[in-house]
Amino acid sequence: MANDPDRARLQVALAPLGIPYDLFPCDPSLADTAQFCAAYGFSAEDSANTIIVVGKASPRVYAACVVLAVARLDVNRAVAGLLGTRKASFAGADETRELTGMEIGGVTPFGLPTGLRVLVDAAVMGRERIVLGGGSRNWKVVAPPGLLAAVPGVEVIEGLARRLDAAAVPGGEPA
Repeated sequence: MANDPDRARLQVALAPLGIPYDLFPCDPSLADTAQFCAAYGFSAEDSANTIIVVGKASPRVYAACVVLAVARLDVNRAVAGLLGTRKASFAGADETRELTGMEIGGVTPFGLPTGLRVLVDAAVMGRERIVLGGGSRNWKVVAPPGLLAAVPGVEVIEGLARRLDAAAVPGGEPA
């Protein structure tokens, strides 16, 4: 992976943040949270998903939302309100790819298009370390949550997501 453009693009986005991190190579077929955690021994408690949300307005309004895998994003209350729209929904795979250049399962809050809001659930910031998508399904970023706080313009929001009950946690882990 010496000449890996995905890794190089990720390193360029992370370098100015000045926070230590590790890049973790991932089999792309195992990039989705439950499969990744099961295959590589990470806890869903430490996994944070970056989800592109679209506010139903004209023109459409977007945000990248970062939430723990053990939580559910509050799209129609918290996110829609923050976007200034009455309704919001998850962007589809094609819309996510068009907006970010990234595939679902690898979306990262690092190196997103200028002007795209990054909203982080406050619970993410309470973890000792987090595992995030790396911009492709080939990489994950393992770092303290302070790496997110170092991203210019990041907004940490209390109550952006609601914790799932134990039965709904990806990979069946107790919450």
